[in-house]
Amino acid sequence: MSIFLTGFAVYTGLLFQTLVTPIPYGDLARIGRISDRDFGWRIEPPHVAAELLEAAPIEKAEILVIGDSFSSTHLWQSRLAQKGLAVTTIFWDSIDNRLCDNFDDWLAAAGFRGKLVIAESVERLVALRLDNSRKCGDMTAPLTARAEPLSPPPDHVPGFALNWDAQIVSGWLTARCTRAAIAGKARHDCDQQAQALPVENGCLLFSHRRCDMALFLRADQQLGEITPMHLAQMQAFTQAHARVPVMWMVVPNKWTTYLEPSHSQAFVEALRKTDLGPDLFTFAVEEKVKMKDFYFPNDTHISTHGQLVLGDRMVEAVGRKLSAATAPAGD
Repeated sequence: MSIFLTGFAVYTGLLFQTLVTPIPYGDLARIGRISDRDFGWRIEPPHVAAELLEAAPIEKAEILVIGDSFSSTHLWQSRLAQKGLAVTTIFWDSIDNRLCDNFDDWLAAAGFRGKLVIAESVERLVALRLDNSRKCGDMTAPLTARAEPLSPPPDHVPGFALNWDAQIVSGWLTARCTRAAIAGKARHDCDQQAQALPVENGCLLFSHRRCDMALFLRADQQLGEITPMHLAQMQAFTQAHARVPVMWMVVPNKWTTYLEPSHSQAFVEALRKTDLGPDLFTFAVEEKVKMKDFYFPNDTHISTHGQLVLGDRMVEAVGRKLSAATAPAGD
């Protein structure tokens, strides 16, 4: 009987701990089993009208975005839509993370007759996508887009909810992994892809309770820098596919923005000398001190507030690109 009662008490304790453990709402918190009680953002996101998040059909789009998870909410694109531009978004994953030799014909066959293609990629995956593209002859995946965002943006700070869907030991593991992450210790049952690291002046930059630290993706550093060689590959592709202008939109890693601003700086300096796309590295370093949670503290991604500011920056860049594309020769 005592064994049964002991087991029941342990089970009840584990269940209660799990039920009151916050349901993770950041990708890094979820990956690392790190508590959003400590690392979850706490600033209410701005409201964006649903119609501004709805993508145009491909055949009616003026701008085609080829993006990754930084484009999946349609938030930065909403600023272009607000200016009256019809935007549609497809994703690198749907085209095998590559742009091939028949890119122009592929666009035309899908019915795209727009003014601009924006190739958006987070810094850490640029090299992979360019390498895939360099070895690619034909694009075989269909060009299809959905009207609604792949990842609907958050409309409020998540409140308390019982964590019914988690494993019974989830609460115990989360507490264990959170303590380890804050202490900088590695545990075999805690995913080390997500790390809690100190951030200088962190409480001026983030809204979460443990604002002296934030969560980062280890791969941001492990995958290395992008270089002027990668920029040359972008230029070569852009020049080879001039039927529709292409703008490159490279989003800096969160690690780069907050911990190592010199990362990929040779690439950034070379980018500034071209018209391939905006310098979002300098932009991110400047914007992170103008608002709390430019990037979410518990996530790899730019926050809702940050995405809208990013969208304003892209409106400027797109305006210049389209003006240059329509300017008479010799101007």
